[in-house]
Amino acid sequence: TLAKMASGTDGNIISYDASGNPVAVATGNDGQVLTSTGAGSPPAFETPVSATNKPAFRAYASGTQTASAGAKVKAELNTETYDTDGCYNTSNYRFTPDVAGTYFFNWVAQDNYTGSAATGVQIYIYKNGSQIAESVSNSRSTESSGHYETHIISTTVAMNGSSDYIEFFLFYTGGSNFQWRNNSDRQFAEGYKLIT
Repeated sequence: TLAKMASGTDGNIISYDASGNPVAVATGNDGQVLTSTGAGSPPAFETPVSATNKPAFRAYASGTQTASAGAKVKAELNTETYDTDGCYNTSNYRFTPDVAGTYFFNWVAQDNYTGSAATGVQIYIYKNGSQIAESVSNSRSTESSGHYETHIISTTVAMNGSSDYIEFFLFYTGGSNFQWRNNSDRQFAEGYKLIT
């Protein structure tokens, strides 16, 4: 009974050791959780592994971007909305996360033209210089001047947390006076580590 138990330390928990004898589990610290340490060993208070969606970033183009028809160009996403761990580079427009895991990426680009419409528009996500996702829009030659169109692509990909990097690309065929629009709500990319 409780009355027959020896006095102990406030916060300790009584368990049993590998021999079946009672043992006190030392009081943990605020925020720790009681964790099993396996068969033959008493449980222990441990600090849980942090579950966060980091590193994470969001970057956008502060100015319009032009390119020649038929030329694939890297998106100049030179302004950060946020960059939790400093893994996005606004000079070379690369995200190089420093934590290994599976990442989600979302890439949004809006085009505009004041001449003839492009016959095809594509946006891409690249990992280490190779394409891993694309969005394609074709047959736009009959659309009127001053038309806007938004392109969206998302994907998940494993990153090694050291040398793997992500970039975002733009491409169009045909048309004239074509440009990629700017601002944080028109041309942006974002990504974050998934909790696993």
